[in-house]
Amino acid sequence: MKEFPELADITSAAAALAGIAHETPLEASATFSAMVGQPVYLKLENLQKTGSFKLRGAFNKIRLLSATEKAHGVIAASAGNHAQGVAYAARQAGIRAVIVMPETAPLSKVSATRGYGAEVVLAGASYDEAYGRAKELSAAEGLTFVHAFDDPAVMAGQGTIGLEILRELPEVRAVIVPVGGGGLIAGVAKAVKSLAPQVKVIGVQAEGADAMVRSKAADRLIQTPTAVTIADGIAVKAPGSGTFKMVRQYVDEMVTIDDEAIASAILMLLERAKLVVEGAGAIGLAALLQGKIHASGPIACLISGGNIDVNFIARIIERGLVKAGRRVILTTCVVDKPGSLQKLLSCVAASRGNVLYVHHDRIQHDVPLGQAKVQISLETRDSEHTAEILAALQREGYQVTIN
Repeated sequence: MKEFPELADITSAAAALAGIAHETPLEASATFSAMVGQPVYLKLENLQKTGSFKLRGAFNKIRLLSATEKAHGVIAASAGNHAQGVAYAARQAGIRAVIVMPETAPLSKVSATRGYGAEVVLAGASYDEAYGRAKELSAAEGLTFVHAFDDPAVMAGQGTIGLEILRELPEVRAVIVPVGGGGLIAGVAKAVKSLAPQVKVIGVQAEGADAMVRSKAADRLIQTPTAVTIADGIAVKAPGSGTFKMVRQYVDEMVTIDDEAIASAILMLLERAKLVVEGAGAIGLAALLQGKIHASGPIACLISGGNIDVNFIARIIERGLVKAGRRVILTTCVVDKPGSLQKLLSCVAASRGNVLYVHHDRIQHDVPLGQAKVQISLETRDSEHTAEILAALQREGYQVTIN
């Protein structure tokens, strides 16, 4: 069996995927181009079937199985996106699929995987622990293991994205790729460097899950003791041996970015580009916007997936608004008599602050007799607007603190 995919394997996978996977858009972004100072294009794999690029590699692997292997079925370990890709591809092939997912996997991804017809087993607190359980079940039940990244057929399937980028944007100068175990960047880099060796391929990992970055820097495989990041799709403690060799040969540069920047990019993609993107999908743009990557344009930034839990989106939105000064909680005291609260709120209204809720309390032990503590949650334009409201309240004699 081959250890690495060749260009012919990638072009063969592309032909097989026609009609199965979408050829996703590569869209120019005026907003992000202006922020970076270079032409930026977004390769929207968040719009792919199953919500991520993983379908490409999973389908390519399953289509190449023997009749006997298909009869026994397949098994995979995944935090979510590979799970859905394998489940979908197995259903297309009419074969059994068992997916082992970490117990911490987002409920939305677990439900979606079951929805594609797979049997889901929850095991372990991380991908690596789920992987160990999947290998045990593979041996016990004779299921063919479909690796999330360290498999030449999987890499070849992911590499079809590189072909599409070159076809859609032949003048591209740099391709930015999210990295977990390395299957995506291995395939994309092989395709890009085979056809356009002058194009830079840059990988991005989360600071809390940077095994590939460390491995490339040390020129040997390194496993990290933990892999903790909001980008759960790339929270991998050890890259593949095959993918590492591909990265060492074909990838020009690797950088890391912190979770705060990833969360900011998720919110920015939602607000500015109207795109729902998960942490792993937003990480490349996060690194670009934070100045971690210095490349000439046009730049293709791979948005690898959009399978993000809606509750997590809500937390990111709330946190982002607070950080930007657009959501603030003010606390002050008023005289405990009719009309005092109305006067306070009128002052806020005059400054064009939008009141979300008010909490009025006269019985807490730290509130002086004859007064009431008032807590107001406000929506503002920005931090400057918040400062204007605060100044207006202080001119009226209110002693205000910001929570």
